[in-house]
Amino acid sequence: MRTTVIVDDHPAIRLAVRSALESSGVFKVVGEADNGPAALSVIRAKLPALVILDLDLPKLSGLELMGRLRVSNPDIHVLVLSAQQESVFAARALLAGASGFLSKSEDLSAIVQAARSVLAGYSVFPKSALFAGPRPPSGAQAGFIDSLSDREVTVLQYLARGLSNKEVGEALQISNKTVSSCKSRLLEKLKISTMVELVDFARAHRLAL
Repeated sequence: MRTTVIVDDHPAIRLAVRSALESSGVFKVVGEADNGPAALSVIRAKLPALVILDLDLPKLSGLELMGRLRVSNPDIHVLVLSAQQESVFAARALLAGASGFLSKSEDLSAIVQAARSVLAGYSVFPKSALFAGPRPPSGAQAGFIDSLSDREVTVLQYLARGLSNKEVGEALQISNKTVSSCKSRLLEKLKISTMVELVDFARAHRLAL
């Protein structure tokens, strides 16, 4: 049995994925978590073969969590299961150390198959994540997304929800000053000057959560 930890802040999704994995007779779910810090604790305690990970997590994003795992536990395979924009986040997940990226819209059977493939040593990514050439233009600001750090993308998503700096800081467990610095860099990198434009950018590029 291949040990697995499921990380998602939606209990119904954790339950569905757990049921599908354990019904296959291949996987044993040894832990669950609904936020980033809790996930790190469970993963480091259980040392599973596989982590099925959402990216949109409270307190510590999935991308940042993978960065820490890559340093402390590089042998653990990570399969990202996300509702976030594939064309943006699949490539970021690959760079962060994930072994695969799957949309939450996929059938449970596809998730089980992807988990099997990842543990067999295969990479499971959409072609958009593996395409190394220039992306087709889709607006003057489209290429700016690549210049953003994972932290900046996460802060952008929370700001696009309408959260204040303080609320973003509390959600991600970072200081108000860090949020403010990220916001300033976002405005500079995206070459925009107002929060309204920032929110419009996030929505136009399907980054708003």
